[in-house]
Amino acid sequence: MDRLLYIAMSGAKENMNGISVRANNLANTGTVGFKADFEQARSMQAFGAGLPTRVFAMTESPGQNFDTGAMIITERELDVAIQGDGWFAVQDKNGNEAYTRAGNLQLTPNGILTTANGLAVMGDDGPVQLPVPLAKMEIGIDGTVSARAQGAPANVLEEVGRIKLVKPDFVDLVKGNDGLFRRKDGQLAEASAEVSLLNGAYEGSNVNAVGEMTTMISLQRQFELQVKMMKQAEKMDQQQNQLLRIMG
Repeated sequence: MDRLLYIAMSGAKENMNGISVRANNLANTGTVGFKADFEQARSMQAFGAGLPTRVFAMTESPGQNFDTGAMIITERELDVAIQGDGWFAVQDKNGNEAYTRAGNLQLTPNGILTTANGLAVMGDDGPVQLPVPLAKMEIGIDGTVSARAQGAPANVLEEVGRIKLVKPDFVDLVKGNDGLFRRKDGQLAEASAEVSLLNGAYEGSNVNAVGEMTTMISLQRQFELQVKMMKQAEKMDQQQNQLLRIMG
């Protein structure tokens, strides 16, 4: 009886973990540059005292979907999208370098180029900083940032920095709880001249809302089945106890 209950309990727990992964994907359908998480379950033996006679299910996130999301055209000078493979280098909240595909950039009052959630965009020599107040700015397809300060001649556009664009192999990346990617070995990715940008657009989330919802419904039905199995195990246990009392 305990085997049935254990299998059903572990299955229900991992179904909930799977639902959590899918729910997070759905919640980020509108998040710029978001990469959906995969979810899968596999059987694992339970080791302990005695023989490993119990097997339980374990949900894991083996990686992310690195497909390119839809390109959202805005014609905004601070919006840039990576064409093909590649990443923007940004400074995370701990001051370390991380990577993202979110290209809906902002400019702080002191001229620091940041992501929409306030992370500084990295250049060749630290965060990219522009002279303020600005009259005009441009971001080239190679990440070059050019600007003209207010009061400067109209035909003057000076290069002030270059966004660090990197192209590490997908298998070398790991996704953090903050949604940013980093190299698994902890090393910094080198700037790549192979990465090019599209101006006046940004990349949307690559989450397939219909597919995620369908999978969630399937996981919820599996969860309900596991709960029914636990109730059945309880019912069988009660009937067994009644039988033992009659026989006693």
